[in-house]
Amino acid sequence: MHVLTELGAALAAGTVEVVDLTTPLTPETPILQLPAPFANTVGLSMTPVSAFDDAGPGWAWNDLRLGEHAGTHLDAPVHWITGRHGKSVDRIEPARLVGPAAVVDFTAEAEADADALLEPEHLERWEAEHGRFPRNCWVLLRTGWSARGEDPTRFLNADEHGLHAPGPSVAAAQWLAAHPHVSGFGVETVGIDAGVAGGFDPPFPAHHHLLGADKYGLTSLRGLDRLPVLGAQLVVAPLPVVGGTGSPARVLALVERAGA
Repeated sequence: MHVLTELGAALAAGTVEVVDLTTPLTPETPILQLPAPFANTVGLSMTPVSAFDDAGPGWAWNDLRLGEHAGTHLDAPVHWITGRHGKSVDRIEPARLVGPAAVVDFTAEAEADADALLEPEHLERWEAEHGRFPRNCWVLLRTGWSARGEDPTRFLNADEHGLHAPGPSVAAAQWLAAHPHVSGFGVETVGIDAGVAGGFDPPFPAHHHLLGADKYGLTSLRGLDRLPVLGAQLVVAPLPVVGGTGSPARVLALVERAGA
């Protein structure tokens, strides 16, 4: 079989492009904040161990402190109470972390209304136009929200009522969780749920239904406008933290470029 040899040649020739969908992780990267009395995770902080100085004249390295769910990250089933007996991030089968990307364009709705909700009819319309979601696929919700990423205030888009960002309705979360071909759901926003989803029944339905169905979440993606609606292959690389409920991840897409 010469599939991988051909892939290597295509990568070298530029006919297959590697697109990085990961938001760079910095101490300023926005982190989801829950209201009191709930506890919150931390963002990234870096403490130098040595930097070509007396502590290490020939090398530089840092100690990192960050939450599992910081920046572009994967949500494992055990992150949510409905998946608490499911897989931690180290137990996810590697084959589930590589698969087709199916991009649902929701940019017009998100531009018109920050609280826009993805509904089952949007997903059904996608399948009517492009065929059924492929096996082991990642459904990626393109909203254009990553353009706000340089401004944490605009990215989180919070007011006295909470966050305002697009995401799935309860019915759409149930639809995705029940679809046998969907492996995971990825978004450009800080979490896989809509900003107002804390007030839904159940609260945070994307977490509730998807993680409870042994599916996965990806957040804070960018560059989804560089992907075709269908045809890219997604590679998700979280750290295999034993017992971890999630992990920061490097998320790459392999995209065929015609005529390159």
